[in-house]
Amino acid sequence: MLVGLTGRYASGKTTVMQWFANRGVQTMSCSDSIRRWLSEEGIEESRDSLIEGGRELRRRGGAGILAEMLLDELSGGDAVIDSIRTPSEVEALRVREDFVLIEILAGIDSRWQRSQERARPGDPSDKATFISQEKSEEVALDAAGQALVATAEMADLVLYNNGSIEDLHSDLEDLVERLA
Repeated sequence: MLVGLTGRYASGKTTVMQWFANRGVQTMSCSDSIRRWLSEEGIEESRDSLIEGGRELRRRGGAGILAEMLLDELSGGDAVIDSIRTPSEVEALRVREDFVLIEILAGIDSRWQRSQERARPGDPSDKATFISQEKSEEVALDAAGQALVATAEMADLVLYNNGSIEDLHSDLEDLVERLA
C-alpha cells in the first residue's frame, strides 16, 4: 500500500511518518526531492528555500513533479509519502491503485503550540506570522504554488490529531487495521 500524507503546518505529518518508519515501512517526503535539488544547486536549506525550491521544480517539471520523482524511487512495495501539497502530486501518486491519501487535521492552537515546542529552524516565533505563512500555502497563486485546501479535499481519510501522541498512535493502529 502507498500512503500519502497531507496536512497543515505542524499538524503531525512527521510524527505519523515516523510511526510508520518504526514499523519498517519505507518513508519518503516530497520535500526530499526539493532537498536533493537544493543540494545540487548549492542552496542552503531553510523553510523559505524549500518552498521556493518546490515552486521552481514545479515550474520546470510540472505541478506533480515532486511526487513523480519519488515514484521513480519506489520499488512498488509499501511506503508512506509525506508533504503532499498539490492536487497534481495526488494525481501523480494515484497511478498506483493502492494509493490512499490521508489528511492529518489538527486545530490551529494545537499546531501553534507544537511548532513552538519543536522549534525547527524557520518556524515562526509569533502566532501572527504562523497564521500568515499558513494562509499563503492554502491556495496556489499559480500551478507552481502550494494548494493545501484543494489537496486536503482529495483526501480519502482524515486523521484528527488534537490529542496526545498516545491518542495519535492508537488512532494509527486502528487506521492500519482498517486499511489492511
